[in-house]
Amino acid sequence: MAIGYLSMRSHRSHRAVTVDPRSVVHCGVSKAPLHRQSGPSSVLDRRRTSSVEKEQHISEPRINDKIRVPEVRLVGPNGEQVGIVAMRKALDLAREADLDLVEVAPQAKPPVAKLMDFGKFKYESAQKAREARKNQANTALKEIRFRLKIDEHDYETKKGHVTRFLTGGDKVKVMIMFRGREQSRPEMGVRLLNRLAEDVSELGTVESAPRVDGRNMVMVIAPTKSKADAKAESREASAGSKGSRAEVKSRRDREAQAKAQVREEQRSEQGS
Repeated sequence: MAIGYLSMRSHRSHRAVTVDPRSVVHCGVSKAPLHRQSGPSSVLDRRRTSSVEKEQHISEPRINDKIRVPEVRLVGPNGEQVGIVAMRKALDLAREADLDLVEVAPQAKPPVAKLMDFGKFKYESAQKAREARKNQANTALKEIRFRLKIDEHDYETKKGHVTRFLTGGDKVKVMIMFRGREQSRPEMGVRLLNRLAEDVSELGTVESAPRVDGRNMVMVIAPTKSKADAKAESREASAGSKGSRAEVKSRRDREAQAKAQVREEQRSEQGS
């Protein structure tokens, strides 16, 4: 790369300084590939790897040979306290009982380990977590809108939706939308909302009284039954309907068998 004469002024003498390009030492740039270290290529990857390892460590306890401590406080398979024993002896007891040595309290001094079937323990824990998620109740806020001048058929339809939401254990936000001069008659909206609250009083109670919100009027109705109770009742109802269907099917099968038996007897009598 050609470098011309460089003119620059000295801050002290204010004189031009001339640099000969032949006296300039050219610094070459190496094009050799950079050396990469093995393992994670960045700090973010290392943090992600360490976080995954921590999650794995937290999610699953250490078992058998992975427990690296000199001694443990041993608990038997039925919950009996064995006492503080050396790690080698605890592993020998686990092998003799054909069980696993599981560290249940690693923060204790010494750590607490229990003799158990680790595979069965993991299966039961997964079943309990699945059942807990199934019974988890998340109440939702449903919204339904009314017009101030609503006919009877539309009112019954929307009231049916409110009834369905409350039966399912969800809250309902009822909104009346005013148009034009209807905003000057808020008492009509209060009358309509109070009528709806009385019609569904067996299923829900008014949590938030009617209030004006801009051009709308809003009221919130809360269900009398919780979400978990509503889910339990729906499961029982579905189980009962399945049982009734099974009974009807079995009764039909018995009737069909009886008819077939009668036909066989008639054929045998005609043949004789």
